Amino acid sequence: MFFRQKKYAEEAEKNRKTNPNEAKPNVVFLTIIGLLGTFTPTRWLLRLHPRKIHDTSITEPLTSSIKQTPIIYMHGFRGGDYTTQLMVQETTKLKPNHAYLKVKVDLFNNFEISGTWTNDSHPIVQLVFKQNIVGVYAISYMQRLALAFLKKKYHFDHYDAIAHSLGAPSLVKTEMRVHKHKRYPHLDKFVSIAGPFDGVMYLGDIPNINHLTPNGRPLFMTWSYAGMLLQRKRFDPQIKVLNIYGNVLDETNSDKFISVTSAKSIRYILAPVVSFFEEIEMRGEMAEHSNMHDNTLVIKIINKFLGLIPENK
Repeated sequence: MFFRQKKYAEEAEKNRKTNPNEAKPNVVFLTIIGLLGTFTPTRWLLRLHPRKIHDTSITEPLTSSIKQTPIIYMHGFRGGDYTTQLMVQETTKLKPNHAYLKVKVDLFNNFEISGTWTNDSHPIVQLVFKQNIVGVYAISYMQRLALAFLKKKYHFDHYDAIAHSLGAPSLVKTEMRVHKHKRYPHLDKFVSIAGPFDGVMYLGDIPNINHLTPNGRPLFMTWSYAGMLLQRKRFDPQIKVLNIYGNVLDETNSDKFISVTSAKSIRYILAPVVSFFEEIEMRGEMAEHSNMHDNTLVIKIINKFLGLIPENK
């Protein structure tokens, strides 16, 4: 069974839509700053780096006193703007204004902003993490940097979020940490796509070894999962959650990278505390981890959940 992971990785690499002119990242450098961003006591070292903000964006003036709730798209480990591109494009088609804002953030609190912050009730934001080969705590740190920056710049108090892969557990940790802080906007609707909440296959989660007990509790817990479980009462009960995960229907019971058990395990943490929790299993080839974010049915389900498509369509 273990040989399949190499094949799966090769398939995912084949599907990655990267820029051929993009410089390859320095893995050693990313590892070092990723570790600095992971642990709170070392983050002050990152703040010694001069901060830069490169802003070529357009902010449309508000024509009325509407309350804006942006929809923010986030990728996960090794992801980028290509991860959420189709979701963003399909969502903007549902709005009169097809423009959106792209925000790149790094662990040094630098920002690159382009595109348009629209003047409607749901501006679209594509959030890109420049250090994308880092773990859940470093991604969560970049999420917090971005959310604080965006709230200060655009003056909104609530947002909806769609997070793929490792971006999903990172956002759960982010909300648990900041939900009572006025510096940050707070989550209204949260969509998790293929979230590795209790481990990644062959990295703490061996297929068909871990399983959910009758009450939904995973038999084995990672440290990260246990931390979320202990702090679940810090997750705002008003948040509505949609958990979408994949099963390619082979012997691994997974989306080739995240087991169904790991993806479903978030129900045990959040369902008892939030106002709404629903989960949907996608099956077949388009339920593969790197295909989920481009699955047109997944995108339609998300946009219905966000209220952008009427329920009867």
